[in-house]
Amino acid sequence: MKTLILIDVQNDFMPYGALPVAEGDQIVPVINRIIDKFDLVVATQDWHPKNHISFASNHQGKKPFEVIDLEGFQQTLWPDHCVQGSKGAEFHPDLNTKPIEAIFRKGTNPEIDSYSGFYDNLHKKSTGLAGYLKEKKAEELYFAGLAADYCVYYSIIDAVNEGFKVTFIEDATRAIDKDNFNQKIKKELLKKNVKIIKSEDIK
Repeated sequence: MKTLILIDVQNDFMPYGALPVAEGDQIVPVINRIIDKFDLVVATQDWHPKNHISFASNHQGKKPFEVIDLEGFQQTLWPDHCVQGSKGAEFHPDLNTKPIEAIFRKGTNPEIDSYSGFYDNLHKKSTGLAGYLKEKKAEELYFAGLAADYCVYYSIIDAVNEGFKVTFIEDATRAIDKDNFNQKIKKELLKKNVKIIKSEDIK
């Protein structure tokens, strides 16, 4: 079953949002063009409580994008974003959400960040996405969304580790750090047998 996984296509990751990804809004028409070509479509949503540990505003004297140590894990501090129930946490208004069969929310625990759509960053808790996909007999996963070098990347790594066949739709994502993504992360994905395609390659 050909499955599209949409990662965090939310207002706060758009150029006008609290944690903007350059050109993030340009992926929406691309996704809308291909969404009906899949047997199953699921989406993830960053869904943080206001007191989330990843927000710089919850650490006195710290600024967004500083890195701190949390239980031996390097935690980047972010601007407040995708707060539960906020406008910023909603999907982009132009995204065709009708084909989405299930939404998996992540980052709900205030004590731990969660980039991947499958697990939190310390792999303590599953979102249930892997189990859902296996129950649906989904084997081929195609990834789109934001941001390519964080939530999409970590979701792909977890998907590979869960045994799924993974394809990355390059023009249906954007990265926070484009150079690092192109020079380092793409090579890593290819080493893990992730197929990298353009949206026009999807039949």
